[in-house]
Amino acid sequence: MVDEFRTAFQELIDASVATDPHRFPPAVHKVYLLASQIPASERELALEALTPLLAGEHAAPGVLADLAVVAGALVEMGTDPGTAGIEILHLLRTMGNGAVAFLDAWNRTGGGTPPDPDHVTADAEARVAAHLGNDAPAATMCWWTSRRLGLAGKTMLSHPEIRAHLRRDPTLHAQLVAITNQLSDLLYEFDEVRTLLRMAEATSALIMDRASRRAFRVLFDGIGDNFQLHTLLAAALIGPNAQGLRGTPPDPRWAAAYRSKETDPQAQTVWGWWNLVAHDGSWVWNEGLPAEIPRIEGEHVIILDEQPYPRSWNAERRHPQVSGWLEVDSELETEEAQLWWKRVAPAETLPSHTPEQDEPPLPEPVVLEPDTETAGRVRGFVPPPQVTDAPTPEGTDLDQDEPAGQDHAPAPQTQDPEPEPQRPTTGPALPPLPPGVSHSKGWGPTWR
Repeated sequence: MVDEFRTAFQELIDASVATDPHRFPPAVHKVYLLASQIPASERELALEALTPLLAGEHAAPGVLADLAVVAGALVEMGTDPGTAGIEILHLLRTMGNGAVAFLDAWNRTGGGTPPDPDHVTADAEARVAAHLGNDAPAATMCWWTSRRLGLAGKTMLSHPEIRAHLRRDPTLHAQLVAITNQLSDLLYEFDEVRTLLRMAEATSALIMDRASRRAFRVLFDGIGDNFQLHTLLAAALIGPNAQGLRGTPPDPRWAAAYRSKETDPQAQTVWGWWNLVAHDGSWVWNEGLPAEIPRIEGEHVIILDEQPYPRSWNAERRHPQVSGWLEVDSELETEEAQLWWKRVAPAETLPSHTPEQDEPPLPEPVVLEPDTETAGRVRGFVPPPQVTDAPTPEGTDLDQDEPAGQDHAPAPQTQDPEPEPQRPTTGPALPPLPPGVSHSKGWGPTWR
């Protein structure tokens, strides 16, 4: 089986080097069928062989985009992305800049909704040429490949070693953030890339517990939002088996779901412990990202305050393909902790109400889901062994007939919460090549 895979992969490379669009699709199909049946070490060698091609400056854009798709498929089978993942980020920067140029030219020449990248035409190229001149063909090709490269970039950024590389290369990181900021409203893949880029920005925080006046430094990675951060903080800090903070320790199944496991249907609803507050007194919303938490001297600071009202949310990772972790690095000495307490805002005074005066609390901000039509175009490279639809976690502030600030154990709900919009997570094993690729002499769109 290994020899057969190597032969198929060599055919894939030969078709790429020769820019032969007729040999490429069947080679991809055979590689995919065999890849899941060979050791991961063989797939790693295959990715290593792709790296020089991905780094090549003279390959046609269609070749590069399709090879990025192949690399993503291998990585989603459990292969270490290695240097191929880094090359795809560099490729995403280059082609992403071209896609931004296309979009800018489109807006300058009449605006309106630009064509879907997979269905861009010669008419679109002619239109942007009025602004770009001789650069129009290259920019249009970059737009044409953008969806495939965004999908590959998302897969690579799901791996901690690729995010770690970005932290060592802040220039590349900043350039990719700028690109995704401009493309994410139109291309959902780039919204995913953007949130994973933000994930790479925050890997530690100073946690200060108002009730005990204790403070801890925590390390983490793979944290997609503050719902996940909040829950894993509770698992690391509350109870005698953690750091001893008062409160009810989280159900272990909640923490497992936020690390790497699937959500347990019998333990889906998480009940909050604190109000997360920044050093300036502003609230740290659960819907937000760790990278957005304000800093003091470069350090994200979170104060654990009493809840003004009970909160609950679903135990689901925002990025199901990314495993998360959090651990306490150290507890600050009393003297150092006191110095930090002098630098943060005092506790917010919570209003006291009688039950007759209580009013429903204002809901926390909700992160909007992409529209159904856009989400329907998102495809995974390889379907997981057990398919589950994983909606983005959203917060729900639930009224309860009990005083705010008490510890809350999971309680039965009288009514099932309204289901959240779900993102499709399944699709064909590999995204189909764009129309016309297999008939194009230059491995480009049909008009070339």
